[in-house]
Amino acid sequence: MCLMGVLPIPQGEVQITHGPELWRTSGPRSWKRLKNLELAAVGRSDVHVKMLAAPVNPSDINMIQGNYGLLPKLPAVGGNEGVGQVVAVGSSVTRVKPGDWVIPANAGLGTWRTEAVFSEEALISVPSDIPLQSAATLGVNPCTAYRMLMDFERLRPGDSVIQNASNSGVGQAVIQIAAALGLRTINVVRDRPDIQKLTDRLKNLGAHHVVTEEELRKHEMKNFFKDVPQPQLALNCVGGKSSTELLRHLAPGGTMVTYGGMAKQPVIASVSLLIFKDLKLRGFWLSQWKKDHSPDQFKELILTLCDLIHRGQLTAPACSEAPLQDYQRALEASMQPFVSSKQILIM
Repeated sequence: MCLMGVLPIPQGEVQITHGPELWRTSGPRSWKRLKNLELAAVGRSDVHVKMLAAPVNPSDINMIQGNYGLLPKLPAVGGNEGVGQVVAVGSSVTRVKPGDWVIPANAGLGTWRTEAVFSEEALISVPSDIPLQSAATLGVNPCTAYRMLMDFERLRPGDSVIQNASNSGVGQAVIQIAAALGLRTINVVRDRPDIQKLTDRLKNLGAHHVVTEEELRKHEMKNFFKDVPQPQLALNCVGGKSSTELLRHLAPGGTMVTYGGMAKQPVIASVSLLIFKDLKLRGFWLSQWKKDHSPDQFKELILTLCDLIHRGQLTAPACSEAPLQDYQRALEASMQPFVSSKQILIM
């Protein structure tokens, strides 16, 4: 069996640690290798899964770098989400059967591999009639988008939501789910040479407004909000100046939810905004949401998203497929600036 594992660098080169210093010292190539491993025997409550596809997410890169909130014991297999097909099940398995499609119930399962044996509790079945890319990218970004739209403000049809990193996987899911809920989205992106192409693509997904970071800082945005309701909810994946601008345009009493920090800069909120507009700063991490809720509630969330997929209201983000053997190229491509296409490893 061939799988990709995040393996420690040669002994004596540097102390093995989960910290980001190791990444900078040894470089990314010495941390990852494709390796053949023996497939474990299928126990009574185990499931033999043939992996079909698995994306490369920012959280996967963070985990490899050692600066994520959940770190596996090394050596470990990379990949926090993906979809596989059940090959065989143990005698006491009741929730899945051969032929079913399954996704990880939690992060850290290790999906960048051709096949594996997992416990039944580690998997959730999904309909096999949804597109492969949708199934492979279902368990992280759309779940994050849906929960942030539902859990922090009581939004009604016609209300506005503002977000940065709008071309990210979560951003694209926010646009589509918000449109299905009747919400307006104000989508902030970084300026780039092909900005009109990106704007058109996001609007085709259901975005109402697309503005650049530079446009958001202009005085003319005050006139913009005379015609568009001020957002009650802001979704921040960037931090730094970008998050400060989101706060400036929030309606009084509104909430900004931070779920990422692409700029690697702190969120800075002015005292006046906190006092005079009573803005709220919150954070969201899907792994923590799962800890606070039952597996059945996560299953319900997955089925809700699958229903949107069946209705044509939720599609996978723009994806670029790569065979597992080209994992290095896929990882490097995922870390390039202005990337709007998610890398998908095909097994």
